[in-house]
Amino acid sequence: MLSGLAAGAWLGGAEAPTKLVTVGLSPYVISLSMVAGVFVARWTLPTVLKGTGYIFRDLRARAHLVIWAILAGALWAVANTLTVFAIRDVGLSVAFPLWNINSLVGLFWGWFFFNELRGAGARQATKVLGGACAIVLGACLLAYASGQHGIGTPSRATAGILAALGAGLLWGTMYIPYRKAYLSGMNPLSFVTVFTIGELFTMSALALVFHGGLAPLRQELARARPALFWLFLGGFCWVLGDLFQQYAAKYIGIGRGIPLSNTNQLWGLAWGALVFGELHGKGQTTQGLIIAGSIMMIAGAVAISLAEAPPSEQESWRASEWREVQRYQLDRQAPEAATPGEATPAKQGPTRRWWDMIIAVTAVGVFLLLARGARRPPMAISLSWMALLVLAMLGFLVACGTVLWKRTRFS
Repeated sequence: MLSGLAAGAWLGGAEAPTKLVTVGLSPYVISLSMVAGVFVARWTLPTVLKGTGYIFRDLRARAHLVIWAILAGALWAVANTLTVFAIRDVGLSVAFPLWNINSLVGLFWGWFFFNELRGAGARQATKVLGGACAIVLGACLLAYASGQHGIGTPSRATAGILAALGAGLLWGTMYIPYRKAYLSGMNPLSFVTVFTIGELFTMSALALVFHGGLAPLRQELARARPALFWLFLGGFCWVLGDLFQQYAAKYIGIGRGIPLSNTNQLWGLAWGALVFGELHGKGQTTQGLIIAGSIMMIAGAVAISLAEAPPSEQESWRASEWREVQRYQLDRQAPEAATPGEATPAKQGPTRRWWDMIIAVTAVGVFLLLARGARRPPMAISLSWMALLVLAMLGFLVACGTVLWKRTRFS
């Protein structure tokens, strides 16, 4: 539960740099730059926390999951690009709740593939289904507000809505490989190191195709040089949020963990409205619809997250785990130990290698190099609100990260 809340804070803040699309930068360059930052972070953080020795042993023990992780990364890259278009057309505060239908998609796949909610009982099922309806109704309110009350032109508002909904569909489907990995006993830190390969290759292909080749893409990247630091930083923040989200999916399932992490829409609304002033000058009707829709969606996510899995449902989860063990001929003890966060076979032997320090130093050097050429974005920003939100995010990072470390040692 704590991991889900921390994920919401960091996933919400990570989308703030994508506002640079409103000052003329290419959506593909923005997404590619963020994915590059994600690539750096997804290798650095697991190396610092566990060491590459641990990561490689974990991957070798569950090699069948490598292709699933690459596929999940490819879905993420396409979805992230769609969010940039959505932010350009309808704004951050409106696009955020719309793509959070990923909680509904994840809820369905969790039930369909992994026996989540089966055996949960009428009371728990009602919480989940009621929360799902609230999320859908909230999304409808936001779509109506963006299309009818002056947020963008009608044609661009429609395109922005469709882009946000498409991102939600892809992100919801992306959680299938997540759940397969954790039912098999893989550590989230191991999963994300391969996940990022699919992200980087897919996003590079999209950018090359839609920019007409390498030369035009290099020109666009050179033009975006003053903003690259902020985009890399957004990717780094996204990885922190996604790691917390991965632990939430591992310990309470995608049907509950993902809706809880979708509290990121409140953070997205706060960044859009308070830092970037997206609601300034809008009519009271528009603001009221946006706020009401966001509150309704959050209430739905909270209702789903409070639907605790009873012992009968947990038996269904174990049946899914046993199915994965039999299908891929895994050691049964490893998933059983990994599920509550205990030691796994991948922890045996040395975990640190001499190149771990090189990876960490290189990552810091990349950020320092980009920071030298960084410029303040040419847009209105409330620095006081930004500082307050950043402090709140850091508070979640320290508090929830400490609890996660004490209880699971990031297993």
